[in-house]
Amino acid sequence: MRHNLSEINAVICDRRSIKPENFSSRKVHREIIEALLENARWAPTHGMTQPWFFKIFMGNGLKKLAEFHSEKYKEVTPQEKFNPVKYEKLRSRPLLSSAVIAICMRRQETEKIPEIEEIAAVACAVQNMHLTATAYGLACYWNTGGITYSDEMKQFLGLGEKDRCMGFFFLGYPADAWPQGQRKPIEYYTEWVGE
Repeated sequence: MRHNLSEINAVICDRRSIKPENFSSRKVHREIIEALLENARWAPTHGMTQPWFFKIFMGNGLKKLAEFHSEKYKEVTPQEKFNPVKYEKLRSRPLLSSAVIAICMRRQETEKIPEIEEIAAVACAVQNMHLTATAYGLACYWNTGGITYSDEMKQFLGLGEKDRCMGFFFLGYPADAWPQGQRKPIEYYTEWVGE
């Protein structure tokens, strides 16, 4: 065996989504965030397109993101659909985090690779970040909402017309004990063919 499988299994099973409301005030250092991004780039990618693009908000950048996302949500949402709880989350969550990573997919110019495969590659990159964060004991949360998928957000992030914002990856340290998790046994979601 090339690697310690029990440690790999433990990290995979220990991975959790922890919301920013459950982050402590302890700050995540840039070097650790760079380690997450380094592992993201080793995700599988059809045709080696490497479609992921990450924009990292820290310090004053968190305030810019919070203000833009919450205020633009308020501006573009019809009054009857406006949700003040959602508005407040968009405004407060970045400020509860050490960093927020915008998860983006840059579309291949030739569009040779199907878009769904490019999206899947970015999702795999995020899983690599999430597993690395778990190994470091970081709390993280992949979130969409507000105007994440809008043209306004693409413009704010400097993305092209065919690119996509796929959400935001909030980073911090957990304020409380690491949460327990559960999953259905494999019998619930597998079918064996040919045995």
